Amino acid sequence: MRTEERRAHVLEAIVRDYVATREPVGSRTLVERYRLDVSPATVRNDMAALEEAGLIAQPHTSAGRIPTDRGYRSFVDSLHGIKPLSSPERKAIERLLEGAVDLDDVVTRAVKLLAKFTHQVAVVQYPSLARVSLRHIELIATGEHHVMIVIITEAGRVKQRMLDTEEVIDTDELRNLARMLNTQCVGKPARELSFEEITAKAPPPMQSFTSRVLDLISSVLLAEDEERIVMAGTANLSRHSVDFARTISPVLEALEEQVVLLQLLTRMHEGIAVSIGEENAHESLAEASLVTSTYDVAERSVARVGVVGPTRMDYPGTMTAVYAVAEYLSDILTGR
Repeated sequence: MRTEERRAHVLEAIVRDYVATREPVGSRTLVERYRLDVSPATVRNDMAALEEAGLIAQPHTSAGRIPTDRGYRSFVDSLHGIKPLSSPERKAIERLLEGAVDLDDVVTRAVKLLAKFTHQVAVVQYPSLARVSLRHIELIATGEHHVMIVIITEAGRVKQRMLDTEEVIDTDELRNLARMLNTQCVGKPARELSFEEITAKAPPPMQSFTSRVLDLISSVLLAEDEERIVMAGTANLSRHSVDFARTISPVLEALEEQVVLLQLLTRMHEGIAVSIGEENAHESLAEASLVTSTYDVAERSVARVGVVGPTRMDYPGTMTAVYAVAEYLSDILTGR
């Protein structure tokens, strides 16, 4: 085995052992526990090289080594794909998510499930209406001067609004208008819709009413475009308080100020992503890691699901859980 390859194995062993035991790892432990087929002296030389490279550190004199943020990053980057869930884990996710009745229920179940699986703080970002395509618009006359507008998105979110009119509503014209709106709007994200162009395509006698309908739809979409997240498992941080050199208070404050998390989620790249320690670019989360994955609706990335915890984290297991929940969210919200 080449020197660089062996040192990569040594780093991996240190990460896995420290995550499992929370104890600094010594050379003799590595040789005996991981069967490296080299002497402790050789491992000590490798550890010295890894320490010089900033991948591991010695917290106390005569103690073993622990991974640094750069060490965790090197370990995460060396992982080859996402390990599959076990059959019991898959069945547990299916059982808990497939019984959901609407979008709010799906999101709530998903975030609680992820917190339970990872024993960390779980976060699920709602798909904003501006990012999700419209599935259907319904116009329902509830009286001569009252119309109920029902907006349904591809993510399953349903919004209802009432519109009062001075003119008497003709049900045939209302039906034709609904058909035209669905032709023009369905399958397109709200941010791509040109309401002025759609109004111009309505019959002249209906253009004023159409404009009012579209103004109401637009106001609903704008109101719901605000980014929202749901969290679960905040109490799990107390179990990991020893993993924070200072205190968990800054992390708790960052979680409470959801704008910090939303900013971090926005910076994460598509698919599965990991941000470790100082990579978070926010002082309060300098001792925390964030593992996220985007989830899709109709093959369009609409939001993220993730986990926040200390840098001493089971990255392979956490990445698997986050990715799996994101995939199940995609399937359920898309109707697959």
